[in-house]
Amino acid sequence: MPPRYDASPAVFRDYPLRFLVCLILIPVFGVGLVLLGIWWIIARSTRLTVDEVRATLTSGILSKQVTEVQLSSIRTVKIDKTLVDRIFDVGTVSVYTSGDAPELVVKGMPDPEALAHALRREV
Repeated sequence: MPPRYDASPAVFRDYPLRFLVCLILIPVFGVGLVLLGIWWIIARSTRLTVDEVRATLTSGILSKQVTEVQLSSIRTVKIDKTLVDRIFDVGTVSVYTSGDAPELVVKGMPDPEALAHALRREV
């Protein structure tokens, strides 16, 4: 069965100003290309997958960190979006279970409302 939600943070939509700065720095000995490449690799090394039972956040380039949260234990899903985030349809998603600190915090997720619906088990 395919996951309800499966995405990595959006690279360019999350920080459009940083992207423009990298583009401007490309003529400077290719510094902009190096920065864009590193940025893309870091973003692609983070992945959030929501299936029928759990939400799994996998991150890391050389060593991996995996955090799993059972959907039945999720108490609150919080979405934070700045004006720029609203324009590009990205946001920071925080998932709370039993404590006051969030179990999962992922910045720059595309379509955060769809993620929140998947976490709440809504169709």
